[in-house]
Parts: sequence; C-alpha cells; structure tokens
Amino acid sequence: MIWFRESLGESRGFFYKYIKKVYTFGETNSMKNLSLKLEDEIFQETEKIVLKVNTNRNRYINEAIEFYNRLHKRRLLSKQLSKESKMVASDSLEILAEFEKLHNED
Repeated sequence: MIWFRESLGESRGFFYKYIKKVYTFGETNSMKNLSLKLEDEIFQETEKIVLKVNTNRNRYINEAIEFYNRLHKRRLLSKQLSKESKMVASDSLEILAEFEKLHNED
C-alpha cells in the first residue's frame, strides 16, 4: 500500500489531500464470514493442534476444508469413472474381441 500526496491549489495556500493507492497483483482472494458450531471435544482438540503447529485457527480450518473438498472430489470422480466404465464395458469387450481376431489372422 502506497500513500500519495496530491496538492490542491487554493487561494490561501496549499491543502493536501492524501490518496490511498492500493496495488494488487494477480487475483485477490475474497473471504466469506461463516458462523460455525463445533462440538466441544473437536474444538479443544483443534485448539491444541493449532498451538502445536503454530498457525491460526482460521488458516487451519480453511486448510482442513480444502483437504476435505479434494477428498470428496476424488471420490465423486471415482464413482463417475466407475459408472461410465460399466456403461461401456460390453462395448469394450466386443472391440477387444475384434482386435484379437485381427491379431490372430495375421
């Protein structure tokens, strides 16, 4: 953050107006407020871990949710691939059988 001073000419002298210039590089991350209720045991355990790993609670919870989101994305993708694989399994076996016939003819 850089502050610039801009002079404004007035008949009785110069007055200064300070203009706050904020430079951001790349994408800015916006944060959302969230009210969260945790069970006492989970909260106490979280507090102990946060102190041991020397991070703040907000960062720790953000990283935990990010990890959990990635885990569920992988599970959902795995289910989708399994479903689609079953849909084309019979076609794949037919194509494989045709390739084997071609290979055996050579």
